[in-house]
Amino acid sequence: MSALAAEFAGIHLGDQRLNRRARRMLESLGNKPTLSIPAACGGWDETRAAYRLFDHDAVTAERVLAPHIACTEARLREHPRVLCIQDTTELDYTTKKGIAGLGPLNYESRWGLYLHPTLAVTPDRVPLGLLDLYSWAREPGSLGEDKDPKRPLEDKESVRWVDGFARVNELAERLSETRLTYIADREGDIYDLFVEAPCPDQGADWLIRVQHGDRLLSDGRKLRAALEAAPVLTEIRFERPPAKGRKARTVDQQIKVVRVTLKAPARSDRTLVDVTVTALLATEPNPPAGEDPMEWVLLTNLAVETPEQASEKLAWYLCRWQVEIYFKVLKSGCRIEALQLEKRERLEPALAFYMIIAWRVLYLTMLGRDCPEMPCDTVFADEEWRAVYLVTQRKPPPEQPPSLDTMVRMVASLGGFLNRKRDGFPGPKTLWIGLQRIPDFVLALEVQRSVTATYG
Repeated sequence: MSALAAEFAGIHLGDQRLNRRARRMLESLGNKPTLSIPAACGGWDETRAAYRLFDHDAVTAERVLAPHIACTEARLREHPRVLCIQDTTELDYTTKKGIAGLGPLNYESRWGLYLHPTLAVTPDRVPLGLLDLYSWAREPGSLGEDKDPKRPLEDKESVRWVDGFARVNELAERLSETRLTYIADREGDIYDLFVEAPCPDQGADWLIRVQHGDRLLSDGRKLRAALEAAPVLTEIRFERPPAKGRKARTVDQQIKVVRVTLKAPARSDRTLVDVTVTALLATEPNPPAGEDPMEWVLLTNLAVETPEQASEKLAWYLCRWQVEIYFKVLKSGCRIEALQLEKRERLEPALAFYMIIAWRVLYLTMLGRDCPEMPCDTVFADEEWRAVYLVTQRKPPPEQPPSLDTMVRMVASLGGFLNRKRDGFPGPKTLWIGLQRIPDFVLALEVQRSVTATYG
């Protein structure tokens, strides 16, 4: 069984035939993630079996992800601190309106659905896997409707953040040796979440970027004013990664910290209490010419009293970029927005397969950087690393497996990575291209052994 298929070792779809088919499907799609389902399956019989699998009532996204989530939880237990990062991404199927069950995105003319996963990441940015997935599609015509601003939180899309934290908190209570920290961007700035998360001894911590900087404090001040009046506690430097329409660059920030009590907002359906939190203001006083300054206001239930603690919290928040890279691998590498399935009930199980595949690409990329000396057979099957070594090095593989760094670089070289001294670490793109070629090499070696055994 390949390392990817091992994520499905505990799958339970109610039928052993379905379980075996799901494992084969994960390997087929993982071997060719950029291809369509028919092309990845390699034949009409296999393609028809894939569509039957996705159409089976027992095969839901929740049940597909369940064994992977169990594997993720096991990986969490090996680390003292894990960051649980939640974010939302839209999937645009505007050109595929034949898919039943989808709805409008930000405009009625754009069609699709939303994914809201929880990605577990170490403070060193190694993604350990998915912990949760919430998906939804809006009702057609709903964007133009007047909505009661005083409606209960349970009737709003934003409840997904509070529910997401609740699930992380439940997991934290089961992991006595691992401390979980829930991390969210500005959409997660919801007062109800702060009330639900008072920092129990065995629960999860949280770190959330502020959207409402004009929040009132219990002493009558505004949050932003209290932060600006505070002295600079420390400074931090980091590299901002490139993104669409922007270049990578070095960022130098100053950090201010205050401990404040937020005044509870009024709610028509409940009474909320004031909550004491730590607020951090990270500003960039001297951005490069022509660049907007990078600035964040963060809230956390953790005490921050030293420069080291403040830098640590900013470093944790910077790990949130990992979920954006994950979405890029999912969309650009696995091309999930090109899927053509008849209805949402078929689409969501297929998405769950690709979400596991995208995680593994990012996992190998980051693990190779964080644990370069780890033997590669911890994450690659013996037949995989031996085949890659033989093809890339043009000589028999050694008795002992090479390091993970060596293996990742060999795989990435199959995807166009040149591995020059100045090239640094391979990125997800060259790695996912290289990973697609491994099964062909493994198959060729198996055939060669079979021919040799038969004909000498």
